[in-house]
Amino acid sequence: MATLIGPGVHEIDTLLGGWERVTAGYLVEGPEPVLVETGSQTSVPTLLAALADLGVGADDLAGVVVTHIHLDHAGGVGDVARAFPNATVYVHEKGARHLADPTKLVDSASRVYGDLLDSLYGRLDPTPAERIHVLADGEEVRVGPTRVLTTVDSPGHAKHHLGLHDSDSGILFVGDAVGVRLPDSGVLRPSTPPPDFDLDQALNSLQRFAARRPAGIALAHYGLVPNTDTVLEEAAETLTRWASVAEQAWREDRDIAAALDEAFGSELTDVAEGQRDKLETLNGVHSNAAGFRRWLETKSSAQDESR
Repeated sequence: MATLIGPGVHEIDTLLGGWERVTAGYLVEGPEPVLVETGSQTSVPTLLAALADLGVGADDLAGVVVTHIHLDHAGGVGDVARAFPNATVYVHEKGARHLADPTKLVDSASRVYGDLLDSLYGRLDPTPAERIHVLADGEEVRVGPTRVLTTVDSPGHAKHHLGLHDSDSGILFVGDAVGVRLPDSGVLRPSTPPPDFDLDQALNSLQRFAARRPAGIALAHYGLVPNTDTVLEEAAETLTRWASVAEQAWREDRDIAAALDEAFGSELTDVAEGQRDKLETLNGVHSNAAGFRRWLETKSSAQDESR
């Protein structure tokens, strides 16, 4: 369940839905060890077992950081906070209130996921407000005397998204801001869900990541990318192409999901059916299409108001 991917950095397969190599958390070792991403609530037993195997006891974990509050990244926060009573929970300022009171977040997720909410993701238990630390852009989460995780405010996928750059390994934990690349499919696809997707912000976040010149880039879905030197440029180009197809379909009043599938569906021709099913569940064309539509409608309304 855990693999060493860099100096003092363990990748933990949190086995969403029992699937291997779909969702990852990362333990950054030091005198004050920090967990990056909990995964979903349904993944908590797997996560806790992996941390125990790595020798992390109930009193040992100093921090839990989530890149954003979507349930496949932060659904386990409340459970993990209970299991590690000394751990501070770190989150973007725009997500903090939802960890303290997840009622609205869970209600929204139930409308989006339907039956999958409980069968695949689970829900989100509240975290005591006094244990939550709101992270500012450029803030450092200390792991040891010389080891820190530096935050990078990175909206676009979600307004409450941030990256974390490890000073020792050079690995940049990017959540969903670079996209989704499951190792068994090998295809990098953007992740543009509603309600917060914004193209300009997403592209700017990729530029901010590139400016940090990371030694490695770790996706939540899934793992270290094999092409660190080129993946951010690839992500920007891919996102721009998807947005262009979506915008043309929207202007022509065509179905955006159908247009995206027609333009990019062939990328998965050689991918095994089971792997395609994982990708579609996690990052389906219809979810991305809904995010593009929301972004286009919001942009159009803003333009109308400015006239």
